Amino acid sequence: MDVEDRIAGALLGVHAGDALGATVEFSPWADIRERYPEGVREIVGGGPFLWPPGHATDDTDLTRAVLLAYLQPGDDIVRTAADNMLDWLAGRWPGRGHGRPPRDVGRATLTGLRRYEAGGDPYASGCGTGQAGNGSLMRCIPTALAVRDRDRRIHESMRISAITHADPRCTVACACYNEIVASLLASGTAEESVEIGRSTATELGSQAVADAIGYGTHLKPEMLVRTGQTFLEDEAAGYVLDSLSLAVAALLDPRPLHEALIDIVRIGNDTDTNGAIAGGLLGARDGVQALPAQWVSVLQFGDEFRAAATALAGQRTG
Repeated sequence: MDVEDRIAGALLGVHAGDALGATVEFSPWADIRERYPEGVREIVGGGPFLWPPGHATDDTDLTRAVLLAYLQPGDDIVRTAADNMLDWLAGRWPGRGHGRPPRDVGRATLTGLRRYEAGGDPYASGCGTGQAGNGSLMRCIPTALAVRDRDRRIHESMRISAITHADPRCTVACACYNEIVASLLASGTAEESVEIGRSTATELGSQAVADAIGYGTHLKPEMLVRTGQTFLEDEAAGYVLDSLSLAVAALLDPRPLHEALIDIVRIGNDTDTNGAIAGGLLGARDGVQALPAQWVSVLQFGDEFRAAATALAGQRTG
């Protein structure tokens, strides 16, 4: 498995996890268990926003916004990413007419982008302490895929998070997640990569993020879906550290990628975002060939993300 395989796996893992979870977004564990006793096993669309099968939700769309900033680099990656997010918000985006808003946009994301639009400063637009949703963690992976230099990667992970999510739990979670991904790209084991993420959290002074990564090492997705009891602080309903813990649990799950990802979605609540965040780590771990072909075939940006993986593998900077 070469680095291009892992980059493609990471991007398409985000996309597939997002699309798989979109079908049952906001549904509690018990409802999913009743409707899908074996879990959502195919990408079929629907859900509360009536998505076409494989269509990107805000998770994949905003990942693409960050990805495009690295594919067309300028002097200020953070500003370029913020501008791409504004294009998404304004409807200058594939699959939507100009001016047509997204079907779904998180509160902190909307607030941060409106502040950037009004003030023009992506370094002072994000929601600060107290707004610790998972809306920046879901989109952060392109930084890990594009940037080889560790210091730059951590800095840009945190700054791109802070466009909308400036709470330290969010910025540090993005940095640690991307250090896990960077280790996987370098063929580190899942266990080694998780430990790198945890040590990065300690280095950056966030015990909360270190604890969330540590908690994830004790979670078993296959067991969680039997009872629905995760003992996560927000029950996997959008809190950034819940999503990080579940992603770590998925990464350490020894089963095939699709089985771990199906079970992350079966846990319920913020299923598309939890699926996207876990899918990125699983795809970086196992490579693009581990994703079911029938999933990849329906993904809205599947071909674009494959091409992006080729480009990133050839131009990784630092």
